[in-house]
Amino acid sequence: MTANKSPLEQKLWHNWVENKDNDAANELIQNYMYLVSFHVERIASHLPSNVSKDDIKSFGLMGLFDALKKFDPNRDLKFDTYASFRIRGAIIDGLRKEDWLPRSIREKTKKIEKVSVELEQKLHRSPTSEEIATKVGLEAREVETLIRDTLFANVLSIEDKPKEATNEHKEGIGYILPDEASVLPDEQMMQSELNQELAQGIKSLNENEQMVISLFYHEELTLTEIGHVLGLTTSRISQIHRKAIFKLRNTLQKIHA
Repeated sequence: MTANKSPLEQKLWHNWVENKDNDAANELIQNYMYLVSFHVERIASHLPSNVSKDDIKSFGLMGLFDALKKFDPNRDLKFDTYASFRIRGAIIDGLRKEDWLPRSIREKTKKIEKVSVELEQKLHRSPTSEEIATKVGLEAREVETLIRDTLFANVLSIEDKPKEATNEHKEGIGYILPDEASVLPDEQMMQSELNQELAQGIKSLNENEQMVISLFYHEELTLTEIGHVLGLTTSRISQIHRKAIFKLRNTLQKIHA
């Protein structure tokens, strides 16, 4: 537990584990607040603007404190890893219990999906957000945002509560991908085909979209950090991310269907 820790951190951990010193606990929480901020940023990027980051942060803080109480220093596991799992789990559980996706949004999404199917049958290809937007009387940005929000809401509604820190999923695309080790062979084959379809879909994205998807889901950078890497504003990165998710929506919907 104390490996690679400063003398002060070692003292704080000792005071907390051995004496349950609340002052030590508060200082440790401050030391690990960056983990809460990280998960708040990542998860908030999938949520509607009406969801308060302060609420998400509160869920994350509960997860961090829970990690502090339950962490076993004798386990071969870094606290950062364990805390990340608990923080993210607490945020997801908190969101699942809240009705954060209003009925009006769900109704708009149903209309979008209906129009999307009609246009696909007519055009013999997936319609663009602009084509859908024209039909439903919305802006393309709103269509993309509604699809993204609903995808994430569907994932929350079907996901089982995480059991082990080592099985943690990522949010978004990585978060939707299934655990192939826990399913039957025929299901594995179907999932493998869907994963291949997703990989092909990602290849069809433009360069910026591929880069944002890679940096967000594989390198685990926040949208703000990606903006620094690519020299673009956070809002522009958010727009690119939103468009990429929209383009991949059909495969993502199949994966968690």
